Amino acid sequence: MRLHLLGIVSLALMCFTTTSWAQLTLTLTKVVGGLSAPVALTHAGDASNRVFVVEQSGTIRIIQNGVLLPTPFLDIKSKLANISPYYSEMGLLGLAFHPNYASNGRFYVHYSAPKADKASDHQTVIAQLTTSTYDPNMADLSSHRVVLTVDQPASNHNGGTICFGPDGFLYIGLGDGGGAGDRYGLTGNAQNLNSLLGKILRIDVDDPPYAIPTDNPFVRGGGRPEIYAYGFRNPWKFSFDKDGRLFVADVGQNKYEEVNIVEKGGNYGWRLMEGPACYNPEKNCEQGKTLQKPIHAYSHSTDKVSVIGGYVYRNTNIPALKGKYIFADWKGVVMALEQQASGWQEQSIRFRNSNELGYINSLGEDQAGNIYVLTQTQLGPKNRTGVVYVIQK
Repeated sequence: MRLHLLGIVSLALMCFTTTSWAQLTLTLTKVVGGLSAPVALTHAGDASNRVFVVEQSGTIRIIQNGVLLPTPFLDIKSKLANISPYYSEMGLLGLAFHPNYASNGRFYVHYSAPKADKASDHQTVIAQLTTSTYDPNMADLSSHRVVLTVDQPASNHNGGTICFGPDGFLYIGLGDGGGAGDRYGLTGNAQNLNSLLGKILRIDVDDPPYAIPTDNPFVRGGGRPEIYAYGFRNPWKFSFDKDGRLFVADVGQNKYEEVNIVEKGGNYGWRLMEGPACYNPEKNCEQGKTLQKPIHAYSHSTDKVSVIGGYVYRNTNIPALKGKYIFADWKGVVMALEQQASGWQEQSIRFRNSNELGYINSLGEDQAGNIYVLTQTQLGPKNRTGVVYVIQK
């Protein structure tokens, strides 16, 4: 799935760097194939040795002990907006299991629904469901309950990731509303604190439909209280490290791709900035503003076009990856970032048994901390060329 939402130029600037060092050579092992545009992979935190794969076309599949179960865990196609079979950024995009899933069976999905307002293109929906009381490998579609909706003015830049933070709150990534250049209003949606678009949201789903955490930055005014951080173009993938840091990969316009460590209340620049540079028409983008710089950025001149966020590797099976942030680019490249005294440094990863991955839609992580690569070889959300790989030593 090309997040043309997406973008960078090689840099060596103060707070981040694109300096590379010796390439890592690892193994990429195929787990399953025949999937329809796999765009997310996660686990339920229930020690069941299952991973759940989100197919953009509207289903969630289970892989258990390396086997793809034949019946979907969830089929939500009936609730989706129409999706082009050739290319689309809409669909079923995100999945998060409640921290107490083992006892309450609750999980959350992020999907694109038909528009509810004539002026919009479609609607983003965050919904809660529960697992069937009769079969742990089946969701109960009748339990579907809408938590949050957001009108979308265009079909692209929908974000997608939802996940629970270490604080127990649900974090939601939303893009700037689509099109190009965040053309909405005087400053764009991402800088508009009265819009939920171009933001990372944080809500408490334990108080239906949701409550606002008391320490959210705008809970007392100045912006929508759901906002945790802002200034994002399309935060396609993000994750929490075990130490609590929130890593967000934000897809750029046509020059830069960036990775941020996001903190509460931070302004991460778009559309004032793209990566480390002012974005036209904002000529004096930092005048009177405090903008958070990315920890890392790369340019499209490197033959990469769309950053795919990943995970800090905390497993012990691959010592060479320990403590590094593993991420990717849609053009089939996997990379690692490591924090050093001089800044964050990028390291390329080569797979000895696979040189052509096709398009990388997402990375995923299981409960043990293994990292997966989700790919497809043909564009479009409905073909069956999707593959899930696991990275090994």
